Amino acid sequence: MREFQKELWNLPNILSIIRIVVSPVLILLLITPDRVMGVIAAIFFLSVCFTDWLDGYIARKRGTVTAVGKFLDPLADKVLIVTALIMLINLGRTPAWMVALIVSREVAVTGLRTVAARSSISIPAGWMGKTKTVTQICAITFLLLHYPFFGIDFHSVGMMALWVALLATVWSGVDYFIRFFSAPAAGRV
Repeated sequence: MREFQKELWNLPNILSIIRIVVSPVLILLLITPDRVMGVIAAIFFLSVCFTDWLDGYIARKRGTVTAVGKFLDPLADKVLIVTALIMLINLGRTPAWMVALIVSREVAVTGLRTVAARSSISIPAGWMGKTKTVTQICAITFLLLHYPFFGIDFHSVGMMALWVALLATVWSGVDYFIRFFSAPAAGRV
């Protein structure tokens, strides 16, 4: 327990915890879905997403990559992304079926990561997973902005980006499963 507490309270893990704790703020920001709140929500969302990059950078730079961090970081990403996507359904800005596919992939990969960890199978995040995250962040940001600004229809751009994010999400999920089943079988449950 003491080792867990020591691992938990380092700066990268605190940034991940902050991402989880502040995710519900998006709900509050989107209760009044007007133009100004959309911009505020998009800025807030991007700021919180920046902590994802920052916690990884700090953990690698300081050599503080921990098992707790490997669990917290993807969990924090999923909480933030799923919160935003669900609110976008509520606002009528994205189809529920697209969100259901994205969330289903996230749950399936999280379950597979649990099995992999218990079986001592290491499947590091690949470039497809990083692409998935970036495309999801872009799509959500455009959909949060939603309204036309400077002659740009952000909703249409957001929907195009969401299609790209959906494809990257499914592709990265399939890639993760392939890498899991291609890993050495020793210890697999």
